Amino acid sequence: MASSTINSIDEVISGLPKSEQILVKQLRAIILECLPKAEERSYYGLSVPFYRHNRLICFIWPPSIRMGPKKRNDVRDNFVVLGFNQGNKMAKNPLLLAEGRKQVYCMYIKLQDKIDERLVRALLYEAGMIDEEFGRKRKKKRD
Repeated sequence: MASSTINSIDEVISGLPKSEQILVKQLRAIILECLPKAEERSYYGLSVPFYRHNRLICFIWPPSIRMGPKKRNDVRDNFVVLGFNQGNKMAKNPLLLAEGRKQVYCMYIKLQDKIDERLVRALLYEAGMIDEEFGRKRKKKRD
């Protein structure tokens, strides 16, 4: 992990409202534990943490960092998003929402709620297995 990227993500997290910081830090710790090979960095000029090994695996998107134009009374203002970049390849789960996207599926965690660590870990392990499959396919092509 590049330390400048980590510092900038740490700076962004420390600038979030307390309720968001708590949830983002908890998710971040779970992700780094469940995906030890993943690199944390920002992509696309965004200041949100993305996690990548063979491909982009997942990301954490706090509500203070806008995802598109601000809408009045946007329900997303009360949720941290845990997004899965290969969500379309994951087992069907009513908590993973495609919302019209073909590949990226998202889980919304309400700011005041406690994280269902068991569920989040299961999703992360599944996303990690999908990522490892991409690595095996890439290695096969090189051989």
